[in-house]
Amino acid sequence: MSERVDVEQHRADVAELLATLADRPVEQVPLDQGVLGRVLARDVTAPGPLPRFRNSQMDGFAVRAADVATAGPGAPVTLPVAGDVAAAPGEPAPLAPGTAVRIMTGAPVPEGADAVVPVEDTDHVTFNGAAAALATTVDVARARMSGEFVREPGSDVAAGAVVLPAGTVLAPHHVAAAAACGVAHLALRAQVSVAVVSTGSELVGPGGEPGPGQIWDANGPALAAAVQAAGGRVGERLTLADDPAAVRAGLERAAAGCDLVLTTGGVSQGAYEVVKDALPEVVFRSVAMQPGGPQGFGRIGGTPVLTFPGNPVSAQVSFVVFLRDVLRRSAGLPPVERMPAVLDGAVRSPAGKRQLLRGRWVRPAAGAAAVGAEERVAVVGGPGSHLVASMAAADVLIDVPAAATTLEPGAEVAVWPL
Repeated sequence: MSERVDVEQHRADVAELLATLADRPVEQVPLDQGVLGRVLARDVTAPGPLPRFRNSQMDGFAVRAADVATAGPGAPVTLPVAGDVAAAPGEPAPLAPGTAVRIMTGAPVPEGADAVVPVEDTDHVTFNGAAAALATTVDVARARMSGEFVREPGSDVAAGAVVLPAGTVLAPHHVAAAAACGVAHLALRAQVSVAVVSTGSELVGPGGEPGPGQIWDANGPALAAAVQAAGGRVGERLTLADDPAAVRAGLERAAAGCDLVLTTGGVSQGAYEVVKDALPEVVFRSVAMQPGGPQGFGRIGGTPVLTFPGNPVSAQVSFVVFLRDVLRRSAGLPPVERMPAVLDGAVRSPAGKRQLLRGRWVRPAAGAAAVGAEERVAVVGGPGSHLVASMAAADVLIDVPAAATTLEPGAEVAVWPL
């Protein structure tokens, strides 16, 4: 590698390379096709009122409030039951004065009715079981005012009202609101399409059986998941053996169909660094960090390419430090800001490189009083870039400055939430 740079310089260079990814077009996406976690590009407005028609809020009897005005405990009002209205297609017949109709929740309220008496306030008590048969009369034991338990059109949402504002990060309850209003498509920022490419003849995919000298590929599945969690889309997923010509062909194909190519492996100082051999146009450098020092960035066929190291922890740390926030901004999501914390224990670190140690929040036990107001973190496992179990147990990266060799308990640090 011809140069060594600090972390912030490489972050700035990567951000400049990927700046064009921020300007995403808007696409119309069907409501039921993978919209969760994505960001609305435009307001969602109600095409009509919600509810669309007057309907019952309860299972009970639709009545004229004036007909049950004298009802009370011990003095029920008896009305003939003129019919039955289910939550089903169709329009019920108007309600004649002095009568009631049995009605179910969500069913259209007949013209002439202006209140619903819940079944619990009648001699029927329930409509379940044997009570399901339609009776000829009903004793109403409680008066109801006009409008009680009747949902009027537009009482939830008026026609043309904003249901979901632009910028909303979609969750299931947002989808429910849009669907209830009859919205079939949402205007979303187009996702960045990322090709995730693992390299190494030793790699075996999930479910495969490793032979002698082979390992399961952790980077491909992990980085594909990381891309999706950051608001991107995996446009292609490749595993390429240590053959420079085959790697070059695979990367050119991936670059032709994706917005960004992300590789792992083949970028260090060994004898078989296939990515370096296949990408002479890419800048390879050493970044003063551990893990994740060997990095590369550039373009292939005009498409940006980032090259991460092959050790699983190095690859995941590299994603957090260099790519996660770029993809989140492109998706319209806020960056994951570094946070202040204090160390729960001592840390030793070699000078000259920023250490990104796996860590976790230290929370007081249930019922215990918190000591101080600071958020505390503890190191999980060792610093090795192969220790994937400690990465799985971590919820932060502890950022140890390059100049620090010793940090005592209580020292202030910055952490990257995972």
